[in-house]
Amino acid sequence: MIKTISILGSTGSIGVQTLDVARNLGIRVAGIAANSSIDKLEKQAKEFLPEVIAVGDEKLAMELAQRLKGFDVEVIAGIEGFKSVASIESVDTVVTSIVGIAGLIPTMEAIKHKKNIALANKETLVTAGEIVMREAQKSGVKILPVDSEHSAIFQSLMGNNIEDVSKIVLTASGGPFRGKNREELEKVTLAQALKHPNWSMGSKITIDSATLMNKGLEVIEAKWLFGIDTNRIKVIVHPQSIIHSMVEYVDGSVIAQLGSPDMRLPIQFALTYPDRKFNDFSKLDLLKCSNLTFEEPDMTNFPCLDLAFEALRIGSTMPAAMNAANEEAVALFLKEKIKFLDIPSVIESVMVKHDIIKKPNIQDILDVDLWARKLICDMHI
Repeated sequence: MIKTISILGSTGSIGVQTLDVARNLGIRVAGIAANSSIDKLEKQAKEFLPEVIAVGDEKLAMELAQRLKGFDVEVIAGIEGFKSVASIESVDTVVTSIVGIAGLIPTMEAIKHKKNIALANKETLVTAGEIVMREAQKSGVKILPVDSEHSAIFQSLMGNNIEDVSKIVLTASGGPFRGKNREELEKVTLAQALKHPNWSMGSKITIDSATLMNKGLEVIEAKWLFGIDTNRIKVIVHPQSIIHSMVEYVDGSVIAQLGSPDMRLPIQFALTYPDRKFNDFSKLDLLKCSNLTFEEPDMTNFPCLDLAFEALRIGSTMPAAMNAANEEAVALFLKEKIKFLDIPSVIESVMVKHDIIKKPNIQDILDVDLWARKLICDMHI
């Protein structure tokens, strides 16, 4: 089992649940990082006594350092702070749970320093999957999925050959607007979009779930995590969120992973792999599950999923452009500057204008990200 971790994004939903797992298992937390939530960082620091804390904002980093006077901890601001948390010598595994492309550079830094990655940041593989997986292989480090869907696939593949896989099936809850038509979606409010039926998540990922873009990002992530062709990745809607995903093999056998909709379960497995440890988290009671149902995703009224598949098929820098467009569109929606149905329209407008860069490097990825954001900014001044 992992003995020491650092957490990029420790104050977010995944970060807080990771700390709960660490608390239960007695895992040492050597580094924590967040963009601005210094009240939460202070509380975490006083409980877990990390070596290094990173804060995105320089003024807030200085304030936190003052609050933690007398504690043996280094507080570092900005991207250098995040890179420091990602490369602490005593750390075995870095949990990357920052939202958005902001997780890419610290993740690459962790891989460079031969740290295993417990990956909860989808955008790292969405924007630069080929580069990240290549560098991980060169450094001899593991990329262990934390997303419940990818953890389910990872577990369903254990002991089997990827060559024997017919397809992998990602399950989606369908979000809060499953079954609604376009006329109903035109009236969607921000408050409604932030109410996920099954999972407790941050605001950005909750909106992504409502648009089905979250599942699109997971499709791209799955391609790189498991090295499988796009045409062998399928999405089905499973509203109960009990079957977290499954793998169909060439002989017709289907292996699925089931569990309560509790993110601490896949987080714990990533931190204890290949072992399993007891916990007192909620256990699945099949007798209380009633019916488990499945349906095709509605890509007509929820086109973000189709846009993600298209970005993956095009490849190169298109997923990076799509991802940046999605982040900006969601940010505009969260500020109530655009409507729910405007999100896919904004994304598509960026994808249409993007000239792909073949065989990109990390700088190319970052440049495309900035280009897409500027384009949206110019469109919505």
